[in-house]
Amino acid sequence: MNGIILINKPINFTSRDVVNKLSGILHTKKIGHTGTLDPIATGVLVVCIGNTTKLCELLTSEYKEYIATIKLGIKTDTLDITGNIVEENEYNINETLIKEVLNTFLGHSTQTTPIYSAVKVNGKKLYEYAREGKSIELPKREIDIKNIELISYQKDEIKFKTTVSKGTYIRALIDDICTKLNTVGTMSSLIRTKQGKFTLEETYTLSDVEKGNFKLLSIDEALSDLNTIEIDEALYGKVKNGAIIEKTFNGNIVCLKYQNKIIAIYKTYDKDKTKAKPFKMFINNVD
Repeated sequence: MNGIILINKPINFTSRDVVNKLSGILHTKKIGHTGTLDPIATGVLVVCIGNTTKLCELLTSEYKEYIATIKLGIKTDTLDITGNIVEENEYNINETLIKEVLNTFLGHSTQTTPIYSAVKVNGKKLYEYAREGKSIELPKREIDIKNIELISYQKDEIKFKTTVSKGTYIRALIDDICTKLNTVGTMSSLIRTKQGKFTLEETYTLSDVEKGNFKLLSIDEALSDLNTIEIDEALYGKVKNGAIIEKTFNGNIVCLKYQNKIIAIYKTYDKDKTKAKPFKMFINNVD
């Protein structure tokens, strides 16, 4: 079985739980997801099966859209509502202030990784340090926020929508937002509404899959929005052997098609951007 399936991850499931469940339903071990969602989160989880697992790295790097809810006045050790309360504070805010603060997060910035995360430091996951009560210098990473907007504010809750780059922790973003609002808060809900071009409306539930009510996307369908060129037989002879080729395409990445099927993804190879090398190969996609 080869293809991509879009799942609406249920609450209280880890992303790995979903993959394990699908592995049993679909009777396949060659399966992986393209972007971890916390157990508290729901929404778009892109799952690759068979030869499409080669696309996991590429699809994970796509921008993701979320709708998040902040519960004001409390902060937890996990930065979400499932954790233990470590701080409480009053707040005095309004919609105008919230919008002003949200706008300050647009663009590139540096984010501190939450202690309760699976990021490894010295070969050990951060949450393992947390559970052992050990202090560790938390790594920082560059993130990009393309869009962030207030949906609603009422009583002790702020709901907002945001589009962010790979590696952005919404829990950490919420913590930073509340700091700028001069209070504390924690994530009480999170929905991933979009990953790359894949939307929540296109997803299936685990129940749908169990009933056989789902459709697998092919490699060609999954990559339909990427720059694509059709190659001739002469170039195909080079590409199928993984040769470095002259760069004749715009941008840094291209899908190469032969007989109207994607057979490889190539990336810019040299600093002069005149050559390209294989990134992912799908030669078996051609009969």
